[in-house]
Amino acid sequence: MALLSFVATKAQYDNVMISDAFSPEEPSITMNIYNPDLLMAGANLNSYYLSEDGGNTWTRGDLISSQHGVYGDPCLITDNAGNFYFFHLASPPQGNWLDRIVCQRYDISTHSWNDGSAIGLNGDKDQDKEWAVFDSANNTIYVTWTQFDSYGSSDPGDHSNILFSKSADFGETWSPAIQINEVSGDCIDSDNTVEGAVPAVGPGGEIYVAWAGPLGIVFDRSTDGGQTWLDNDIFVSDQPGGWDYNVPGIYRCNGLPVTCCDLSGSPYRGTIYVNWTDQRNGDDDTDVWIAKSTDGGNTWSSPIRVNDDAPGRQQFFSWMTVDNATGDVYIVFYDRRNYIDNHTDVYLARSTDGGDTFENIKISETPFNPVSYVFFGDYTNITAYNGIVHPIWTRADLTTLSVWTANIDLSVGTVDNEISAVALHQNNPNPFTGRTEISFSINNPARVTLTVTDLYGRTVATLLQNKYLNRGTYSEFLSASRFRLSPGVYYYHLKTGKSFITKKMTVE
Repeated sequence: MALLSFVATKAQYDNVMISDAFSPEEPSITMNIYNPDLLMAGANLNSYYLSEDGGNTWTRGDLISSQHGVYGDPCLITDNAGNFYFFHLASPPQGNWLDRIVCQRYDISTHSWNDGSAIGLNGDKDQDKEWAVFDSANNTIYVTWTQFDSYGSSDPGDHSNILFSKSADFGETWSPAIQINEVSGDCIDSDNTVEGAVPAVGPGGEIYVAWAGPLGIVFDRSTDGGQTWLDNDIFVSDQPGGWDYNVPGIYRCNGLPVTCCDLSGSPYRGTIYVNWTDQRNGDDDTDVWIAKSTDGGNTWSSPIRVNDDAPGRQQFFSWMTVDNATGDVYIVFYDRRNYIDNHTDVYLARSTDGGDTFENIKISETPFNPVSYVFFGDYTNITAYNGIVHPIWTRADLTTLSVWTANIDLSVGTVDNEISAVALHQNNPNPFTGRTEISFSINNPARVTLTVTDLYGRTVATLLQNKYLNRGTYSEFLSASRFRLSPGVYYYHLKTGKSFITKKMTVE
């Protein structure tokens, strides 16, 4: 490989290959925040992967919908009950290819998928590029996507639009799809097509979403659960060169935006972030950008460059998440700063100051070298909570594709938003049979909730519920017999207005 004159930084985290079966690409990943050892990932066209040990090992299965078919664009999310959801495109035995968005739910206790539900069926119009988010405050799922009147058409009478739907019954049924964009795009699937709608939930139940298209990157919001949206979409940023651009060695590349909102108790709570890539600095210098809003999306910062290398190298296919326990912002992307050819690393950018500055961390152990005639997929993904971070990406070692992750734990010394104001101690004894003591300390008065969940993230005991406590050290006793806890692994969680801390324990 061709190296630059400096020595490339070694990756700081061990990489784990999730799978190389069936040429996987376009990976998605999600984590059960009540059991951070439990993760689900997915990849094109219909592969899902389950890890029950924090991402160290994975088992693969096939996703099947007899009624709706399966045709890629995986999006994985989880709900409060620990169920996983796999959203994807359709290839129905009865109907038209890509005529609906499909949601399938995985029951973690039975290890089985349902057959799925359809979203947005509208004759033979194409429903594409979906993404979803779960609102844990009201158990509602929101989905946004692009509808093509006729995919690939250059007819000026055919349009692309951004649609929205929601489910209040855990994906069983969906509200009628509504159009939320003001300015339509074309159907060519390029710069003037409206795409990249990734929804986010705000601290007051707001729904936020941005997308790219003929006006650049624009933003919309709803404050009534998706019933109504802004009359005029708000401009976030231009995207010089458009969202559809070329990167050497990549089958196709895009800079479609990702929207997130900080729901933590950090000083940046409520901040909305939009992340994308573009070639404003030249077609040999693709960069990763972020803009932020602190007033509900009314106004936006100027674009902030996320990658911190010298000009002249390619960074592309970024994805963003916000750690809603700490407020930290994480962005994963491919990076060629260390090479003068197509060899590619994976980097993670982390911001602890509300997106103003970013630390760049090389997380891939070795580079890969893609070739442009092998489809590489259209995105990466990342999930994070309480300092536990799991990015996911595709490697293309020439014609061989595989999906990878790095298991990153930044929780030591960072899980507490209140600057050491809260401490949760290991239960004693652990393991235990009869009862165990759980102690914690708070340095400021706070309302405290202390709960216990099982391996599937289901609450099995509530020891404190939003109880006001003064500064001090407290202990609660957990009885295995009282709460009918069978032998096994459990997690206990301490939540205040600004912190969420988790520890593991074992009942024998």
